[in-house]
Amino acid sequence: MKKARTTVIFNVLGYTLVSFVAVLCIIPFIMVISGSISNEELVARYGYSILPRGFSLDSYRMLLKNPMTILNAYKTTIFVTVVGTAIALFINSMTAYVLSRKDFAYRNKLSFFFYFTTLFNGGMVSTYVFMVRYYHLKDNLFALILPFLLNVFYLLIMRSFMSVIPMELIESAKMDGAGEFTTFIKIVLPLAKSGLATIGLFVALDYWNDWYNTMLYISDSSKFTLQYMLYNMLSSAEAMSRMSSSAQAAMRTLPTQTLKLAMTVVATGPIVILYPFVQKYFVKGITVGAVKG
Repeated sequence: MKKARTTVIFNVLGYTLVSFVAVLCIIPFIMVISGSISNEELVARYGYSILPRGFSLDSYRMLLKNPMTILNAYKTTIFVTVVGTAIALFINSMTAYVLSRKDFAYRNKLSFFFYFTTLFNGGMVSTYVFMVRYYHLKDNLFALILPFLLNVFYLLIMRSFMSVIPMELIESAKMDGAGEFTTFIKIVLPLAKSGLATIGLFVALDYWNDWYNTMLYISDSSKFTLQYMLYNMLSSAEAMSRMSSSAQAAMRTLPTQTLKLAMTVVATGPIVILYPFVQKYFVKGITVGAVKG
């Protein structure tokens, strides 16, 4: 009875603490949504709050003034994210599988080669020259996909997952006549779902939040990603506010503060919706990677 009572007390305290932390994590999202539908003048005067200060949809009206532009940017971002994540998962997992094979003689040397690239790189100028002059990817969406295809940190996490897979399974597949690629596709990948989901979420976030590569390689406005398009819109609004002769008039006509929050809602909405579907794999992946890595 005493042990049962101690367990109940521990569970109550644990759930209370976790609930408190969860509320602290949710509050910033509530403030973002609340600020995005607040009155610009009241926000500038009194600051942000959990409840909306006044009610105004001016920021969303300004953001959706040209809805086709937003939709086109969404299409570009979704294409880059989906295609880039799929290719990156395949490349990272296939490379990690090779490095995890204990019968591969050069796996340690190759691992050091990949790790070395995290310490030194060619820099922005050489990267830009290769992408534009040699790869001819100026105004090409693959210029946005290529930079994130291989990440050494994600590669090491995937190698940790692959190293857990028993070699007996791979040897059994070989005895049944399966080749290396067939073994990788039909045996290894299904056993590494947690790692794929974890790395997939990381890679998808990298692609979704990227705007810098768009600024470097894309000049055609029809190929702008969502993040860069929102960045341009916010920069234009702030520039017009600074050029206005009356700061109060600019504040009434250009909701720059609430516009930032509305952009945050528009940009992060799909990721927030996607996360619950991969949450169980994500948590398991982080745990296994932390223990085995």
